[in-house]
Amino acid sequence: MPETSATLKHAGMSASKVRQVLGLIRGLDVNDAREVLRFCERGAADEVGKLLDSAVANAEHNDQLPVDELFISRAWADEGPTAKRYRPRARGRGTRIRKRTSHITIVVARYSEEDLVQRTARETASGSGAAADRRRRLTRRRRVAASTAAETGAHDHDHDEHEHEEVDALIEGDEVEDTQIEESEAPEAEATDETEAADATPDEGSEPEASK
Repeated sequence: MPETSATLKHAGMSASKVRQVLGLIRGLDVNDAREVLRFCERGAADEVGKLLDSAVANAEHNDQLPVDELFISRAWADEGPTAKRYRPRARGRGTRIRKRTSHITIVVARYSEEDLVQRTARETASGSGAAADRRRRLTRRRRVAASTAAETGAHDHDHDEHEHEEVDALIEGDEVEDTQIEESEAPEAEATDETEAADATPDEGSEPEASK
């Protein structure tokens, strides 16, 4: 597994105090470790948190490792040089003061493929973490796609209604033309009927041949 480390030299606190904080975050992923350090009340938590951010930045920019796939594989604190001071006491005596320092190292590594699969499954089952964020992003994309499809369907429906209106107008126009044609042919038929009736009606001054 690729690993990336960050080291803080000559931290102004004893190694024993730093080790208590490092024991809280060892083995955790980066996000959980940050949350633990955020609510830790020990003085070394601030320095350890800054060192953790430095290690994550090194992994992200130098080794191109994704941040959400990193965990703290190792963390330790070594004793640094001790500065010696004296405090005056009674009867001319002096008491030694030891200002201890430490060297802190944090190593972050990327999860293996099997661990990543198991971690994603747990996050999906619990409905929290990165899996929930990915699910929310997927749901948002699906909603956008559905709204786009709905708008496209409404446009097609309006287009179909427009086509139906055009067809209805054409049909009504044909009916109007047929009505006009029938009305124009009707007077000619009436004139023909009147002519035939006039031919069939005898004149008033003429008498039938049988009476002669």
